[in-house]
Amino acid sequence: MTGLTIGGLLAALLVLTANLHPWWTGGRELSKLAAFGKGFGGAACAAACPGGILGWAHAHTGGLANGAGERTGQAATGAPATSGLTTGQLTGLGATGAVVVVVVVFLVGLSYKAAGRKDRRRTLGGAFVGSVLLLTAGIAGALSWLPGALNDVGDAVVAAVQGAGIL
Repeated sequence: MTGLTIGGLLAALLVLTANLHPWWTGGRELSKLAAFGKGFGGAACAAACPGGILGWAHAHTGGLANGAGERTGQAATGAPATSGLTTGQLTGLGATGAVVVVVVVFLVGLSYKAAGRKDRRRTLGGAFVGSVLLLTAGIAGALSWLPGALNDVGDAVVAAVQGAGIL
């Protein structure tokens, strides 16, 4: 897993600001944050994956953010932005939770495909910000309940499909 640097945090904060600014200045309608939230939610689910393509994509987002943010910070201020941040990781995703993650990410993909140009950009922005921030100990710690919740939903789906409690 790539550790996040101050530059990577800068990149995530710039994308977050670009997505929050229209909402803040435009009447603060929640609908303006929906696409960003979908992307963030999909990234949070992908961050719970210990491997596979979703886990790989999450882990490598930090390298992309670090490079872009370090160059931006250095060019704008002249100060180095390569100091590392404390890393964090979501753990505990099981097989039934993994099914839920794939469905959620699939739904975010369908939403992205059906969205207009602005909402597509907002969805990608949310996914980028979510994936980058979930590399930090603070955000990963705040969402440490997520893998267990995904596992619980997956367990309930499996139990319903198998007829547990119905017959």
